[in-house]
Amino acid sequence: MRILVTNDDGIDSDGLHVLARSMVPFGEVVVAAPDSEYSGASSSFGALLLIRPEMQKAHIEGIEEAWAITGPPALCVMYARLGAFGPPFDLVVSGINPGANVGQSVYHSGTIGAALTARNGGITGIAISQAVDEGSYFGQGLEEMLKNQKWHSAAEIAALAVSALTSSPLEEPGVLNINVPNLEMSEIKGWKSTEVDLNLRRPMSKVTLEPKVGHEGAFHLKMNWGDRLSNPPPESDVGAVSRGYISLSWLSRLQLEEPPSTSSVEDLFDTILSS
Repeated sequence: MRILVTNDDGIDSDGLHVLARSMVPFGEVVVAAPDSEYSGASSSFGALLLIRPEMQKAHIEGIEEAWAITGPPALCVMYARLGAFGPPFDLVVSGINPGANVGQSVYHSGTIGAALTARNGGITGIAISQAVDEGSYFGQGLEEMLKNQKWHSAAEIAALAVSALTSSPLEEPGVLNINVPNLEMSEIKGWKSTEVDLNLRRPMSKVTLEPKVGHEGAFHLKMNWGDRLSNPPPESDVGAVSRGYISLSWLSRLQLEEPPSTSSVEDLFDTILSS
């Protein structure tokens, strides 16, 4: 099996490296990731008629082939599908994103955008994200918040999902969005099949304009955060992760759909997490 690993945080992300190494037991792993930060890029390619993307070899310990691309993660996946990195891929795994991609962030996440792009090209995609310490906002964790990040837990969960999908392949390509609490495996309470929570846990309340000194008629845009919403529904992705559970959501191109006709991932999670 050939597995493409990508992300939206860039080729130097620790989460990407840990995830890629966790995929090695399942087959041939190729990393193709943006050369810089592309959080919030969703499924965008950029203006293909104007940009001239480039790729450059990169080094990741334990990985034989890695590339840095001058473009967003969805573009990396598209190039992979068109043969830029050799024969066709059987699976695309995107992450590990520092910051949970739950709630409305699923529509803007570059991590999820890569998995959706894979599905559009007939390849199953897995997006794997991990909550960060309190103080972050969904979908993105700032560097100073990542000192205690337990990447190994999210990587182990991603490996469980790939193992299940390998043993019982989907009848048609799907997108599995996985969100993992920032906990040791022994501290995770289990998993929940979840719905996307459309009520932001901490919404942006408004944008204020601040004059840019020395530039008449120009302004800085400053986002202001509202109050945190408490007690998200336990059946939602936000509620599951905040309560110490793994959130599993099957996504279509734009919205939730019925899970594919297999329960292999769920069955394996039940077995592993109850042992």
